[in-house]
Amino acid sequence: MSPMILGLLVLVCVGAVGLAFMPAFAGSGRADKRRKALEGDIAVNRQTASVQKTRDSRRRTVQDALKTQADALSARRGKKTLKARLFQAGMKTSVQAWVRNCAILGVVLFVVLIVLQVNFIFALPIALAGAYVLPNMFLANRRKKYQAAYLEELPNAVEAIVRGVKSGLPLNDSIRLVAKEVKEPVRSEFIRVLEQQSIGKTMQEAVEVLFDRVPLAEVNFFVVVIAVQQQAGGNLSEALSNLARVLRNRKKMKAKVKAMSSEAKASAMIIGALPLFVAGAVSVISPSYLSPLISTNIGLIWLGVAFFMICIGAYVMNRMIQFDY
Repeated sequence: MSPMILGLLVLVCVGAVGLAFMPAFAGSGRADKRRKALEGDIAVNRQTASVQKTRDSRRRTVQDALKTQADALSARRGKKTLKARLFQAGMKTSVQAWVRNCAILGVVLFVVLIVLQVNFIFALPIALAGAYVLPNMFLANRRKKYQAAYLEELPNAVEAIVRGVKSGLPLNDSIRLVAKEVKEPVRSEFIRVLEQQSIGKTMQEAVEVLFDRVPLAEVNFFVVVIAVQQQAGGNLSEALSNLARVLRNRKKMKAKVKAMSSEAKASAMIIGALPLFVAGAVSVISPSYLSPLISTNIGLIWLGVAFFMICIGAYVMNRMIQFDY
């Protein structure tokens, strides 16, 4: 073999050996970079998994708190006793005094009907029905007015709490500020919350007294937000800000529904008053035309049937113009 060919082969072998070992020396920095990048990706994945796990745990905690609070408030809402209705109407009358007044009203109605020479058989059931229906109508109307006044001021109270929390005040101090500044009846209810805390109850237990007085969805929202924040934590000011916006939007919706249903309410009032108006007009024009309805037993029976049917019609028309929000 010639020396030239032998030298060429040696050169090729040396080059091959150099190419085989050179990337290990030249590429060590690149490998370290890839290794560090891989380790960084693993750390990021672990951190992401940890964050996701924490988020899932918090979500389960919030869901459990919401379910527990919703069940508790549903149990409180189920109380329909006379004492609870008097309390929710903002009245300080006791149950015994209320029953006594209803009995007095029934006796007065019975005496008035007897003086008007209504048959005893009809006077007694009419007096009993009046003693039950009229006070309950008054109580329902009083309760509705109290709730309307409460919902009118509740968004302002929630926004006042938000301003207090954002300024750095604790929730207790923010509620104490609301109890001094907002109007009635919200002020008295927040004072009751502070009184509940003063006897050792937690904030979650104290705010539930608000739902006892006004068992409405808006108050339920507020109680749930406070309860969830106390159990699971979170940004209270943001949650209450969203709640205040929801309350104002629901208030606007109620006003819009009231405006849209005003025509139907006017029609129902006209239709309900039309029989009484016609009967009064006929009695003035021809007094003897309707006298058999009062002077005969069969007339009194049909007069009672007509009155009962008018009441049913008024109830049906009233339910037709009631809306859930």
